[in-house]
Amino acid sequence: MKKIALTLALSTAVFAQTSTAATLYDGDGLTYKLKGDWQIQLRDSASESKDPDVEFDDLELKNTVTYDLGNNLQAFGQLDFSFDKAAENQQSGDKLEEAYMGLKYDGVAFRVGKMNTSGDEFGVEAAYEKPAGTNEDQFEAMVDAGDDVLRVDADFDIVYLSVSHELESTGNTSQGDASTDLYVSTNFDALALAAAYQIYDNNSDSWGVSAQYDAGFVNLGADYSVSDIDGSDLDETTYNLVIRFEASQTTDFALGYVNVDDEIEKVDAWYANVSYRFPSQKNVTLFAEISDSDAGDESDILAGMQIKF
Repeated sequence: MKKIALTLALSTAVFAQTSTAATLYDGDGLTYKLKGDWQIQLRDSASESKDPDVEFDDLELKNTVTYDLGNNLQAFGQLDFSFDKAAENQQSGDKLEEAYMGLKYDGVAFRVGKMNTSGDEFGVEAAYEKPAGTNEDQFEAMVDAGDDVLRVDADFDIVYLSVSHELESTGNTSQGDASTDLYVSTNFDALALAAAYQIYDNNSDSWGVSAQYDAGFVNLGADYSVSDIDGSDLDETTYNLVIRFEASQTTDFALGYVNVDDEIEKVDAWYANVSYRFPSQKNVTLFAEISDSDAGDESDILAGMQIKF
């Protein structure tokens, strides 16, 4: 589930160490933090070919090392592992999610390695699980991560800017399509605006715009993204509408609508979820969600638990 936030989207490993991370060592200019995101669901699909099952959506361990080099300069490294596929017997071990290193000076950071591209920052979608036949946005539909990524993130107070480039790496084991992404966001009091652009494999491009407004007890969000694939006269579009509101300090509700249209087939879907955070430990969450999509007339019902640290 993507973050819904009116503040600028910042990489936790680059700009701010989240308060949920456990500091394992802090001394002599070295900080080592471990962050976990574990989520297990009981899920029932309306599909006649599937029975209810237990799914492991996130079983991640994120390792962050930061060295203070003095004069506002820092060196950092990130190593993230996911064990959800192993838990579902789809592979024998762990999966390397991210592996990168970089340098940060004041509000500007440069990093190199395996990571999400800048376009991954885009979007307001708030579902625990995407409804059938949909994508979060066109950047997720095209490419939103790579093994050979160079990325710069810059925080200029009210403006956040991110630029990334995925190398083609021809002749290497990580060979793939090249992509270049640009993401920018800003906020004006309760209003947050964002835009993104991507060139993928030199023959297609995607762009998107989003807006979120915090009206106090309710948060409204909308995004629209388009992919233009070279050699095709058809554009694929995705747009999201989201309403989130707090019933109390511990309970959130979200209602969302998703539309995906490639000019040949259109998919309409909706979802509704509720999240309860324990008052004494806000990083322990119980949740439930129902969704429906006209892609095969599929609906989902799920309930689960999430623990973060």
